[in-house]
Amino acid sequence: MSEQFAAPVADANAVPEAKSSDTLTWSVGEESIDYVASAGHLDIYDPQRVLEGKMFNVSYVASSVNGEAVDVARRPVTFAYNGGPGSASVPINFGGLGPKRVVSEGEQFAGANYEVVDNPGTLLRETDLVFLDALGTGWSFVADGYDTKRVYGLEEDARTFCRAIVRWLDENNRWGSPLYIYGESYGTMRSAVLMRYLGEAGVPLAGVVMLSAYFDWSQNLPGNDLYYLGMLPSFASTAQHFGITGRGVDPDKWFDEASEFTAGEYAASLMKGDRIDPREKRRIAKKMERYIGIPAELLLAHNNRIELEDFRANLLRDKGLMCGRLDMRYTETMTLPVQRNTFYFACEDPAAHALEKVWYGAFRSFLRSTLGYVNPAEYRLSVWSEIGIGWNWVHDEPGMDDTKTAAPNLAFDIATALRRSPTTKLAILGGRYDAATPWWNMDHTMSQLFLPAELKDQITYHRYGCGHMAYTDVPTLMQMVDDMHEFYAK
Repeated sequence: MSEQFAAPVADANAVPEAKSSDTLTWSVGEESIDYVASAGHLDIYDPQRVLEGKMFNVSYVASSVNGEAVDVARRPVTFAYNGGPGSASVPINFGGLGPKRVVSEGEQFAGANYEVVDNPGTLLRETDLVFLDALGTGWSFVADGYDTKRVYGLEEDARTFCRAIVRWLDENNRWGSPLYIYGESYGTMRSAVLMRYLGEAGVPLAGVVMLSAYFDWSQNLPGNDLYYLGMLPSFASTAQHFGITGRGVDPDKWFDEASEFTAGEYAASLMKGDRIDPREKRRIAKKMERYIGIPAELLLAHNNRIELEDFRANLLRDKGLMCGRLDMRYTETMTLPVQRNTFYFACEDPAAHALEKVWYGAFRSFLRSTLGYVNPAEYRLSVWSEIGIGWNWVHDEPGMDDTKTAAPNLAFDIATALRRSPTTKLAILGGRYDAATPWWNMDHTMSQLFLPAELKDQITYHRYGCGHMAYTDVPTLMQMVDDMHEFYAK
């Protein structure tokens, strides 16, 4: 283990320069992996060789797997991150992919006596792992005097990650290793642009994993009917989960049936706007009620367009509960009638409340107690209100004239990257109960690329019975083990 760091310093941006590491062993059943866990910073320089910032990262690098020495030149390395924008990588590390994991129990909230175990679903089986915190999150910071507008944006952030990955490969002599990137949530939007930027920087990319993906930001805009279409199958799955609809039907079959209704009758009815015949409008409302459990009269009052927050507030109202957003299976007591602020309610997510605190506690304990890593600065787990709200969404769509848009469709970046590198593999993972990045929207967006068969063959889709953070669901976590083994083995 490396030395302890000096006493705290006054400058909030000052960080220890040394890297702290230790050699550890992961063991589950008859499997074992000896690995080196490290925590430290990467100095990120912009093209003018000006220090842009220091990016905090935690890496896990295997030395032997089941007693056999690792061939570093052939072992893959995967760079993983969460989203936000404004979120550090703790959840995807201690929640799902890293060698340590906080035990989760279905949709129950974890308490202060949480347990940390060697993760039976760790991706370390297949690849070395590097978890990166975006600048401004975690212990990553923008250099003093550097304009944050050059960092906090869709393209700016992706270019920073491109430089960070190149830096890590240089410092660790891993240019010969197969390279993967693994993003969750907004991290998939980052990955869509990053997979193109890495190619333009001459960095070979073996594969990309997109967990809980969202590519077309225009679907989030008020009044866009694609928003309502995308939500309906996930609403239907949630209503079925609580025994309100779809009783006795296989959950995947129920989702597919709701998706067929969405793409057919429901989509056609929304396109008619106020030209729709009142009898047809009521018939569609009745069908929607059959799928999502919200009364037809309420749906009609909303012109058959139900917002997520209305669904969350009404589905379990008779029980005094509201359901989650990231994973709609999670519930907590409904807010008080006086708490009417829409943004406040949107942020009150039981799926986040259930596990985020214990992931953070386990992460901090691991760094200090196991690695001896001490940092005087505040660790910024989630700073959407500071970074995300002012995020620069403007994007120059590849190959299109005059298309700098604040509502980008990043699937075009994916198509461009795959066309330029047809050997790059892409896996898209998601869950039925995710209302933050609905599966239907992603699937629809990808279908609009009209990719040739040889590129479509490079893409695999895995839809699970989980929410946004798939790894909180143990059956899904173990299914991902098999799916990722097949993906990395290709």
